[in-house]
Amino acid sequence: MSLNPQYVAGHGLLKGRSVLITAAAGAGIGFSAARRCAEEGCRALMISDIHPRRLEEAVARLKEETGLAEIYGQLCNVTNEEEVQALVAAAEHQLGGVDVLINNAGLGGQKRVVDMTDDEWNRVLDITLTGTFRMTRAMLPHMQARGRGTIVNNASVLGWRAQKEQAHYAAAKAGVMALTRCAALEAAEYGVRINAVSPSIALHDFLKKASSEELLAQLASREAFGRAAEVWEVANVMVFLASDYASYMTGEVLSVSSQHA
Repeated sequence: MSLNPQYVAGHGLLKGRSVLITAAAGAGIGFSAARRCAEEGCRALMISDIHPRRLEEAVARLKEETGLAEIYGQLCNVTNEEEVQALVAAAEHQLGGVDVLINNAGLGGQKRVVDMTDDEWNRVLDITLTGTFRMTRAMLPHMQARGRGTIVNNASVLGWRAQKEQAHYAAAKAGVMALTRCAALEAAEYGVRINAVSPSIALHDFLKKASSEELLAQLASREAFGRAAEVWEVANVMVFLASDYASYMTGEVLSVSSQHA
């Protein structure tokens, strides 16, 4: 079974908002989230990435495809505290304050626990979990001082469910979920909301390169719709959480999944 999704036109859900998204160059969830935010009426947008050429191309493509003029790019490696602080400072300055932060940076891989090195474990945790923490820590003082703002983190159903050769990634994403819940309680008194999405499988170029066709087919077969999600289907939920339609939601992790179990 395969139900073909329909791309939904923007409805101004983020009208007048400014948005910062990490790891948003390329063809993954981050780029799709950036495009959706522009289509939903954000007034200004900044995306970051670690690849200069890809970042430049992404900014140009977003401007061309969405018509939004105020789109900026900033190099940032979320494992580097100085670069994280520089990204937040640049976004605060160029966007006139950040209303929405989408923490999308993450790293996966396949390796059995008995074969995994400390470096492999630490790299996934540092980018995926600690990177999300660094960005949240850097952004919260600005949002809290203004008494408003939303943060949306990118988690995974593997934070709840087990899969072979994914111990490092699953541990990192479970950590993102816990960070989301705890930070949300601290930020709530300042009028700042923090939530997360938890996708099952969303196909994009990097995932295709990092995983075998057999594994991807197997994962897709577990979905009720018999297919992987489109990246923009995940981005849609990110936009919802960033919008006023989710005004009473904080500390929540929404599953973007059609899995049977």
